[in-house]
Amino acid sequence: MFFYSFVLDLLIHFSNLMIIYLGTDHAGFALKEQVKAYLADQGHTVVDKGAYELHADDDYPDFIAPVAQAISENPNDAHGIIFGRSGQGEAMVANRFIAVRAAVYYGGPLEMVALERKHNNANVLSLAAQFISFDEAKAAIAIWLATDYEGGRHEARLRKMDGLPA
Repeated sequence: MFFYSFVLDLLIHFSNLMIIYLGTDHAGFALKEQVKAYLADQGHTVVDKGAYELHADDDYPDFIAPVAQAISENPNDAHGIIFGRSGQGEAMVANRFIAVRAAVYYGGPLEMVALERKHNNANVLSLAAQFISFDEAKAAIAIWLATDYEGGRHEARLRKMDGLPA
């Protein structure tokens, strides 16, 4: 836990404030609510696209698609964080939108989160609520928000990805 707190404090100090869209179904609802409060406390503008209440029978595409649409309309400046049980289906929905690049984090080395930004310019982070704690989510989000896209040799790949049919 000390490592997560240290990384968090350091990265928050150097990160820029931004608008962040959130979306989830029932499986990620509790984590989304914690993350929403955390991001607001950090000074970010949070736009919650739902779910707004816990309903066991809701479907994640209903809440992920509005986040992805908002990111698709402003892919270079908007950021989204989506939540689900595994984060996989949610990322699949988000990635169907033009210029949305959703990457999944379900635990493991935090370096992966940085690489998702550095090399792929991931503008959506999909968190696997069943597999990570709130502290792990905070650490991943802090790294993701503080990491810049490298550009350079990665530009050609992004143009290819963005040119593929949705």
